[in-house]
Amino acid sequence: MIQIANTDSAFESEPLRIPFGFKGAYLTTLWQVICRLVSPTGDQGIGLATQSALYADAELFAQHGEEQSNAWMYALVEKSLQHLGNTRFEHPVDMMEKLLPLAMQEAVKLTGKRDLHTNFSYNALVSIDYAAWQLYAKAIGHLNFFEMIPQAYKAPFSYRNSKIGIMFQISYDMPLEAIEAAVDEGYFIFKIKTGHPGNQAEMLEKDMARLTQIHEILKERYTPHTPDGFIRYTMDANGRYERKDTLLRYLDHARQIGAQARILFYEEPFSMADSQTVDDIDMAIAGDERIFDEQSALESIQLGYNVIVLKSVAKTLSTTLKIAKIAYDHGIPCVCSDLTVNPILVEWQKNLIARLAPFPAINMAMIETNGDSNYTHWLQMLTYHPCHEAPWTVRHKGAFYLDDTYYACSGGIFKPYPHYERQLGGFDTIGAIIDE
Repeated sequence: MIQIANTDSAFESEPLRIPFGFKGAYLTTLWQVICRLVSPTGDQGIGLATQSALYADAELFAQHGEEQSNAWMYALVEKSLQHLGNTRFEHPVDMMEKLLPLAMQEAVKLTGKRDLHTNFSYNALVSIDYAAWQLYAKAIGHLNFFEMIPQAYKAPFSYRNSKIGIMFQISYDMPLEAIEAAVDEGYFIFKIKTGHPGNQAEMLEKDMARLTQIHEILKERYTPHTPDGFIRYTMDANGRYERKDTLLRYLDHARQIGAQARILFYEEPFSMADSQTVDDIDMAIAGDERIFDEQSALESIQLGYNVIVLKSVAKTLSTTLKIAKIAYDHGIPCVCSDLTVNPILVEWQKNLIARLAPFPAINMAMIETNGDSNYTHWLQMLTYHPCHEAPWTVRHKGAFYLDDTYYACSGGIFKPYPHYERQLGGFDTIGAIIDE
């Protein structure tokens, strides 16, 4: 059993280049949270998280603003750490099952919002969860992502992809010149943010106009990475569409301008509370926010959602392993989506998707990572990655290329993070122990 004797945390606020819009609102900064879990003998695990209160509960964000929402989420991190004092667990999945109900209770107390989205609590627990995985991996003597995964969840992770296609995110206000530059750099999968601010009619009009602009730029561009040479799109409304008819009108517009055949899937068009079926829509529909545990994954599959977006950087790795197993058991393809996270968290995501089956429509793994487009200090943040000079950390023509050295060291996620440890008043990292 692993035992937690002491904990601490810190955060630093990273500004964004321009306000980042989704869910009908905008972010201007993102808090990078650092947690440390310490065993009775002084062994430690360090975990990171990027807070996104807008993703976690857009209604709370709209009512109370960015600063207050972030303050509440970080307060929940500290409250959750208090519950870990002298805690023992077999592995982090076990820890998370014990901690989540307590965190959800604390979250409601802090915010006063009784219908607070579950993802608010998950997002707050991400850094704690990653710290627990670091400590656990050291304890069992397996500093390797695949070997660290408990046997019950290993089955989906038997692949070794040599290439991961990067989904380049197009926000509401990204200049068209930036999209053209991305194509010139070799990006070939574009994730288009839909669900513009405004009422449903205004939203649809803006979404359709934006698609027309983007498709006009991309429709004639060639890529060697897809079977027919055409660039591919995905869409993400983050639950902004209130009616299926509105979505169908959008897809009709895509068909009329010749864009529908380019769309791999449409992500999370409807709110989590919307339980209408989607299996009658002539398009692959992906679930993200609505899928936060095994039960919600099963319910979404029953509704016709046939792609699952894995987001360990938002919902914890412990929970994501369970969701990946459900997807594997039902033959549902997965991709990994971003939370505009820092480079080290990108690496945790890469470890996840690198070992899953390739996405069938283009026969490669797919990941979204958009920090380079959004953080003011991204180049500096890259240097915080313990292997930032390794070739597999570099984007090359819209993809990450992985080799045996990548898999041997799991992208460096188990190495020390000196910059972030300094925020905690860091001390030397030593091996963890396991208490039989």
